[in-house]
Amino acid sequence: MDTIFALSSGQPPAGIGVIRMTGPKVRAALEAIVGKVPEPRRATRAMFRNVSRETLDDGLVVFFPGPKSVTGEDLAEFHCHGGRAVIAAVENSLAEIDGCRRAEPGEFTRRAFANGRIDLSEAEGLADLLSAETEIQRRSAMAMMGGALSQKVECWREDLLQLSAQVEAVLDFDDEDDVAALPEAFDQSLAALYSSLLEALDAPYAETLREGFRVALAGPPNAGKSTLFNALVESEAAITADIAGTTRDILTQSVAISGVPFTFVDMAGLRAEGGDQIESIGIARAHEEIVRADLVLWLGPEGEGPEGSWEIAAQVDCDGSMKSAADLRVSAVTGEGMAQLRSALLQEARAAMPQPGSAALNARQRERLREAALSLKKAQQESDPLLIAENLRRTRQAFDALVGRTSTEDVLDALFGRFCIGK
Repeated sequence: MDTIFALSSGQPPAGIGVIRMTGPKVRAALEAIVGKVPEPRRATRAMFRNVSRETLDDGLVVFFPGPKSVTGEDLAEFHCHGGRAVIAAVENSLAEIDGCRRAEPGEFTRRAFANGRIDLSEAEGLADLLSAETEIQRRSAMAMMGGALSQKVECWREDLLQLSAQVEAVLDFDDEDDVAALPEAFDQSLAALYSSLLEALDAPYAETLREGFRVALAGPPNAGKSTLFNALVESEAAITADIAGTTRDILTQSVAISGVPFTFVDMAGLRAEGGDQIESIGIARAHEEIVRADLVLWLGPEGEGPEGSWEIAAQVDCDGSMKSAADLRVSAVTGEGMAQLRSALLQEARAAMPQPGSAALNARQRERLREAALSLKKAQQESDPLLIAENLRRTRQAFDALVGRTSTEDVLDALFGRFCIGK
């Protein structure tokens, strides 16, 4: 196995550059660059030199012997000055050592997973943490990275193993009177486990947390959609004009309101026929966005919006009597009602998102959990212990895939490809 290295701190120039390396040649690299293997887990001052013994920098080095390191292998960190030339010189010197090469994106974390330091759900939590832009995203990612889902799956797995043991006892010793049939509490325990899985599947999705609560502004041309869109995202992102059909394509903007991520969508005005082919395409795309949105703000004629949409009187500065039963009355021009609209959006988004600090399931995790739940449901419908045992085995396989005990290479490639080089 190669020894890999990469810059794990920010791109130069910077005050300090941290170059990490991990693998079987770490000790040899330390001998070559700093002249010795320093005391484990203690920052040690050292002169960095290349293979020609030319001094490169005066910095710190830290050595973490495996398997008690983040990757499960020997790992070292070279803390040098953060200039481009210094970092390049140290990296080039490491590359000259036989068996050492530059790391691929996510390769450090992939080795941690391969060596059992983290499971797949914890790695996914780390990926989410690196991309978190809001406080609620950070807290959810920290929960996942800290093993919130892993611990829950382990509890489910323990319950499942106990149920499997009871079934196996019937299969192995069906001639013994005291184990001739499943215990009376077996069905109740199986139903309780199934109910727990369904509850987890009903929880808000990680995609809503990661992509933001998606709010689409819909209505006919000149309903004030783009003006309200600009007010909500607090920028002049959309062109506004009195000409019908000004907005022809989908415009999205991601913002955080009080730490909650939103994606606002402006779109073409809806009418029976577009003014030209381009506007017609925009209207078709607008209908697609309405279906995709978590919430639609309807700025059109009262009662004509999609089911579940909020009736918004968006131009009360021009016509205060419009919409007799509007959910909210606002003016993006004067600011009237905007605070109430933001507050209502926050309340709706928070209800649709995972609770702060809870683990949110992504699409892959939900699919594995659905497989587990389906197998448990089939087990409840069977009376033959052999068929019950087979469905419990399939449930256990789904649990193992959920946390990465069994994973395909394409799943791993997709996950670790999200990481930056050096992580």
